[in-house]
Amino acid sequence: MSIIVRPVAGHIGADISNVDISQPLSTDTVQDIRDALHTYKVIFFRGQQLDHASQIAFGRQFGELTYAHPHDDTPPEDFPEIYTVDPKRYEKKYGAEFGVASRRRRYSYYTGWHTDVTAAVNPPAGSILRAEVVPDIGGDTQWTNLVAAYEGLSEPVKAFVDTLRAEHRYGGGYQITAGSKYSKVVEDNLLVAIHPVVRVHPVTGEKGLFVNPGFTSHIVGVSARESKAVLDLLYAELTRPEYTVRLRWAKGTVAFWDNRATAHLAPSDIEHLEVQRTLHRVTLTGERPVGPDGQESELVAGKEFTAKHTVLVD
Repeated sequence: MSIIVRPVAGHIGADISNVDISQPLSTDTVQDIRDALHTYKVIFFRGQQLDHASQIAFGRQFGELTYAHPHDDTPPEDFPEIYTVDPKRYEKKYGAEFGVASRRRRYSYYTGWHTDVTAAVNPPAGSILRAEVVPDIGGDTQWTNLVAAYEGLSEPVKAFVDTLRAEHRYGGGYQITAGSKYSKVVEDNLLVAIHPVVRVHPVTGEKGLFVNPGFTSHIVGVSARESKAVLDLLYAELTRPEYTVRLRWAKGTVAFWDNRATAHLAPSDIEHLEVQRTLHRVTLTGERPVGPDGQESELVAGKEFTAKHTVLVD
């Protein structure tokens, strides 16, 4: 039987039903899911029964998986592909100052919108996030369609940003607390890349904005003032509400997004609540982005992000 695809917002997002993704899928079903992903940019599966092994198996049907995360030296034992998203885990690992600094950034100049691991020269092609424990209230995630955001620009502005390139790095869009445990890990595992501001999707051929407030540090070849003005314009465009979709998580919900055509926003409404929120992510190994001029992204520091990635720690 074929999957059922139900769009959930005007520019992005669809619910996928009539499929059990904990089981091996037919070639036709994999292609149908891939087609839905390219059309709707993020797709949602409800009521799934996955563990680490079956989540990894599901992801591998769409490509090679990366290591968990460039800065995570403690993925679950026997599952190096799994990155666990849990704020309490980060604070336990990096100290209470990590959570305080994160909240300070979010409520000041860092909006929280980002595309996964764009500091790498080959950011993940896709991300698959599974909910294990979620609060009864709050904790929603939002995604935005970067292709729609680009298409919403006027033709003169499109022609201009088609020519630009930008640097991406960890801490590029915000300040990492100097001297903290986390800053040491970032410095020891530095990733910096120069990407086109407009990316041509390798499958659909669509053009989309490829900057984000989380990782983009500056536009290359212009003054700091000009860079800020251009990025502010593009960030205002890509976060327009009409390009977004919002997910209310439940245990067993799985979100699968095209990391080449979306940015997403983690929740900021539950830090004051004594609640647990634990999700697990795998990411698909990506290729180097290509701009409208055919030029690939440039490696500045670090290495490509693949399954063979290792994290340096003292």
